[in-house]
Amino acid sequence: MAAIGYEDIVRVPKALLHDHLDGGLRPATVVELADAVGHPLPTTDPTELGRWFVAAADSGSLERYLETFTHTVAVMQTVEGLRRVAAECALDLAEDGVVYAEVRFAPEQHLERGLRLDEVVEAVLAGFAEGTAEAASAGRSIRIGTLLTAMRHAARSQEIAELAVRHRDTGVVGFDIAGAEAGFPPTRHLDAFEYLQRENFHFTIHAGEAFGLPSIWQAIQWCGADRLGHGVRIVDDITPGARPVLGRLAAYVRDKRIPLELCPSSNVQTGAAPSIVEHPIGLLRDLRFRVTVNTDNRLMSGTSMSREMALLVEAFGYGYAELQWFTVNAMKSAFIPFDERLAIINEVIKPAYAKVLS
Repeated sequence: MAAIGYEDIVRVPKALLHDHLDGGLRPATVVELADAVGHPLPTTDPTELGRWFVAAADSGSLERYLETFTHTVAVMQTVEGLRRVAAECALDLAEDGVVYAEVRFAPEQHLERGLRLDEVVEAVLAGFAEGTAEAASAGRSIRIGTLLTAMRHAARSQEIAELAVRHRDTGVVGFDIAGAEAGFPPTRHLDAFEYLQRENFHFTIHAGEAFGLPSIWQAIQWCGADRLGHGVRIVDDITPGARPVLGRLAAYVRDKRIPLELCPSSNVQTGAAPSIVEHPIGLLRDLRFRVTVNTDNRLMSGTSMSREMALLVEAFGYGYAELQWFTVNAMKSAFIPFDERLAIINEVIKPAYAKVLS
């Protein structure tokens, strides 16, 4: 079989579990919205601005990486801005061949111009609905589930958890905590996680990205996370060799089929992995962890789902079989109902891959 090219990857269906709304804006949109609200930017040339975001994020530091969000969050403080960004997110993902996506954002970061938390969520959900409908009219079907994120350094996680449950029937499918890991363990938000469990609601936790195994252990054993946001440092509990040896935590994560939301380009940018070729995703896939491939922040990484998969094809020699495996893993791990997940796997993903694998 001939090598898989980028355009080949665009054409096959993909599923995405870890994508930040405020990390995926179009540079031109940032420029236009910043002008409308009077927010200063490093440059007002969209092409140069796109390069600036990638360069500023490409520092090897999670803290420096997070600084780039000052500009995107600043232009997402109005109903109009939020709706536009969400609609364009849906269109861009659909254009890239993504058939299912879970996109997350932190409502508490969008209150600077007087919006209430519910208004923020309603604006984003309306934007997703608008973009999804427009994509469908162009022949590109996409299903988007929304995750509400609480910032781990703040004290609003209970409030955001209740907000997520309040909107569970209108498009919000899960909860998350994000932000700098060091010094802000997930156990600070136990009340929120216990509330979500009582409400039979799904949640993931950013863990094992900038901080190591203790963060992963707390997210799973103390907080009860359904998935691990990144979780890349689980590799620290694996002794390499011809027959790798799994430590107790790594074995537990694999045995329980706890999904890892790996984001290759972002992990390299933040220093969680040294390079794509050396990314633990290769080992974790070989050991059959529940590995998924994700974008994290498309603007800051200058990436897309197709680009992430193309990088893995180049680094590890993957073919369509591996790309299908990653995609099915993501759908199995999605926070939407089982029958909906099964329908996307059996009616969309598998038939498309059957054509290219035959």
